Formats: sequence, C-alpha cells, structure tokens
Amino acid sequence: MIISTSAFALEVKVKEDKPGLLQRAKITAAVATATAQSKVPKGKIVSAEIEEEDGKLIFSFDFRTKGKTGIDEVAVDAMTGKVLNVQHETPKDEAKERAADRKKR
Repeated sequence: MIISTSAFALEVKVKEDKPGLLQRAKITAAVATATAQSKVPKGKIVSAEIEEEDGKLIFSFDFRTKGKTGIDEVAVDAMTGKVLNVQHETPKDEAKERAADRKKR
C-alpha cells in the first residue's frame, strides 16, 4: 500500500507482517506515518510495517538521520494513533534484532 501525506510529502510502503492487519487498524497508515515523522522530523523513513507485538497492533517505522549512526524506531498504536515508543538502535542493536527476527521465522 502506498500512502501519501501532504503535510510531510511522504510516500511510504507499509509492509503487513500478516495479511489483513491494515484492514484491522483504526487509524490510517497516513496518519501513523505523519505521527511517527513528527517524532523524528529530520529522519527519513527507511522501512514501515504493521505488526502485532505483545498483543497490540502497531505501526513500526525505522528512520535514518543524516550524520547519525543507527536508526530511530517509532512505534505507533494502530488503534489509537498514540506513540508507544521512540527508540534509538545502534548498528550493533540492529544486527541483534535482525538475527532474532530470522530465528523467529
């Protein structure tokens, strides 16, 4: 799904962790994207997905910011639109997360 928000002039493809998750969300991907971008205004979204995590349906956005190593991850509740978490991950943290994701699959 490609979304666009005029406020931020973004085009972001939101990947579904499982089919049908976007349909279950009460906020749109565009609203979630704008909310996440407001938390990392100088960052560029490098990935976006909707997933179930700890029983919650969330949008998860990864941002890269010029001049900064690692990524900033912003989680937005897909039912309320509230920001659940903003976390900076170093390249080492990213590698650990990728390894854990591969193990789950």
